Amino acid sequence: MFADIRRSVGKTNLDEVLVTGWDRRDDSTHSATVRWPRSHTFYTPTPVRYSLMLFTESVRQAVAVTGQHGLGVPAGHRMGWEEISCTLAPRALAVGAGPAALDLTITHAPFAPRRSGLFRLTAHVEAFRDGVPVGTARLRYTAYPPALYNRLRGEYADARTAFARALPVGPPVEPALVGRGNPRDVVLSPESPDAATGRQRHWRLRADTTHGVLFDHPHDHIPGMVLLEAASQAVQAAAAPGRVVPIGFDASFFRYVEFDQPCIIVAEPSQVASASRLCQTVNGIQDGEAVFTARITGATEPSVLHSPVRAPSTSPDARLVGDRGR
Repeated sequence: MFADIRRSVGKTNLDEVLVTGWDRRDDSTHSATVRWPRSHTFYTPTPVRYSLMLFTESVRQAVAVTGQHGLGVPAGHRMGWEEISCTLAPRALAVGAGPAALDLTITHAPFAPRRSGLFRLTAHVEAFRDGVPVGTARLRYTAYPPALYNRLRGEYADARTAFARALPVGPPVEPALVGRGNPRDVVLSPESPDAATGRQRHWRLRADTTHGVLFDHPHDHIPGMVLLEAASQAVQAAAAPGRVVPIGFDASFFRYVEFDQPCIIVAEPSQVASASRLCQTVNGIQDGEAVFTARITGATEPSVLHSPVRAPSTSPDARLVGDRGR
């Protein structure tokens, strides 16, 4: 089963496969088990807190596995996101004494495959940790047959060629501004501060294709996970010198983001949702057009914020520490 899961989630590094199993409940509902390592050099930016992006990656993998093996989406179809939203209780981000186990329930809305072989799908996800509900997600996506996807992508269809076109990696912003300890994990490069306020609201997307977690293998475009990480980091940078921990988002994707053109990340002014929550919209702009937008919800209460930033690993290639003997 694990070999099938690994192929479905699109990861070449076994350490990055989070789904450990799945089961069918009925024709539209499936369950998946997910294992989070106690320590991960990217998804645990502090020693006591996981990143919301770890939950997002878990949802991505679980939807891919259950879509292929539970719904019959053919292997080799390319999954393209249109909308994704995730909400997670802050307590679910707490790192425990050992690896964390999550149970996900994935329900797909009714659908009918098109004559072209294309699938338009919507998945609703409920997450449980130790039997307690901790989060939800919704993903609307399209699964494209390879020939149709290649026609859609045109000159960018070949992943290795597109990867090779990537722009040089710019300098990172100060890692602490975005809740990071390692400059390699920063996906934003500085741009000019806002002329009216003097605050940083614009950044250039920093796509380091040598990053072993964000770019586990060649891609023909910058993945949605990288764009969501950029939005998450932008909200944290915009809050400086204050601190905020992203706990939810609602994102839409309009175009593929290419490696060979700059992508500007723009944070709109934040809005206070409550005494312990703020909301902020982040947009991605490439070639003068909006490519994605994400509305991020962040927690500001001391119980969530009180966690020191993890120092960089002594081994730049290490990805998992303290789990399964690694």
